[in-house]
Amino acid sequence: MSDAVLMAQRSAETMWALDTATRSLGMRLDLVEPGVAVLSMPIIETMVNGHGTCHGGYIFMLADSAFAFACNSFNQKNVAQNCQITFVTPGRLGMRLVAEARMRQRGDRSGIYDVTVRSDAGDIIAEFRGHSRSIPGTHVPEP
Repeated sequence: MSDAVLMAQRSAETMWALDTATRSLGMRLDLVEPGVAVLSMPIIETMVNGHGTCHGGYIFMLADSAFAFACNSFNQKNVAQNCQITFVTPGRLGMRLVAEARMRQRGDRSGIYDVTVRSDAGDIIAEFRGHSRSIPGTHVPEP
């Protein structure tokens, strides 16, 4: 395993331990590598809205969490500066959603990440783009 992958995983472990919001929704961190993160979440009864579909806020939160783990995978603290989402297909009760975040561009203080949210069957549920901004600090102490 490369040093960069190991650092991405260590940064993710540190964030995961503090991220009660993500964990409380049953999200699972399936993969983290430099600039990449995959999270998944089941759609449960309390996430269904008046249309009988998954409330968009939960889908956004899954995509935002994947974005957060991807943009923080370089051991530099980052926060969201701007995000937008396009809902493509409704999520349904019983589905497991999978959000895959990938870095598109990373500069000294900002980055752009795209997240695709799919159903467990592979159907695209939403497309999300997040712009990150670095803030002071690291997740893992520097040697």
